[in-house]
Amino acid sequence: MDDQTALAEDAPVCASPLRRRLWLALGYAAVGLGIAGTVLPLLPTTPFLLLAAGAFAKSSPALRDRLYRDPRFGPLLRDWQSEGAIPRKAKAAALIGMSVSWAIVALTASRPLVPVLAGTCMAAVAVYIVTRPSPSRPAPQDAVSEGTAAADGNVSALRNEA
Repeated sequence: MDDQTALAEDAPVCASPLRRRLWLALGYAAVGLGIAGTVLPLLPTTPFLLLAAGAFAKSSPALRDRLYRDPRFGPLLRDWQSEGAIPRKAKAAALIGMSVSWAIVALTASRPLVPVLAGTCMAAVAVYIVTRPSPSRPAPQDAVSEGTAAADGNVSALRNEA
């Protein structure tokens, strides 16, 4: 990996084979839930992938690196690790998903307190999501659409043309 995508060193790999297997199982389960979260509006993606990255750091650094290099999930993880940033599309998807979820709860709840409590929790999460910065680098599709500047690796040209 180059300097931009270099990963920070985490805790050393567990020496105990049993603990290593448990961390590995947790990592795989979290990846599965993260992938499910890409299509299910009630399930978040990024927190599960962050959990998977942490579990893989303790069980299999190669799998952690593979997760960070993944073309779909890697940019989200690297943005969070380097800047604590959430892309605008991910923010919008999370807010829409929470809104739909709250509407379902409000329409189906038998007690009025349930939507109030769910809405309060979702509102707190929404505030947290909205207050996170967006990534400072251009989105990958922007770089691809700007052929010559992307080929030269000229990031400032991409920002000036956008």
